[in-house]
Amino acid sequence: MSATNLKRALTGTVVSNKMDKTVTVLVERKVKHPVLGKVVRVSKKYHAHDENNEFNQGDVVTIEEMRPLSKTKSWRVSKLLEKAGEI
Repeated sequence: MSATNLKRALTGTVVSNKMDKTVTVLVERKVKHPVLGKVVRVSKKYHAHDENNEFNQGDVVTIEEMRPLSKTKSWRVSKLLEKAGEI
């Protein structure tokens, strides 16, 4: 099996693009609580590489795993799913 097939992909919303070539992506998932049985939303933020600084706050993107680029950044934005709506 090749290493390219083992990349994980997540979908989330860009919450910050203030860093150079980096965006912060919030990924939410729903998990059933082990004791209560209630479905709870769990969220986590990932730093993802954005080479051309093309993604803005509110964009829905897909990120994929890659080699570590820094202490906290080991994900890359692979594609834009939905552009942020302008009000």
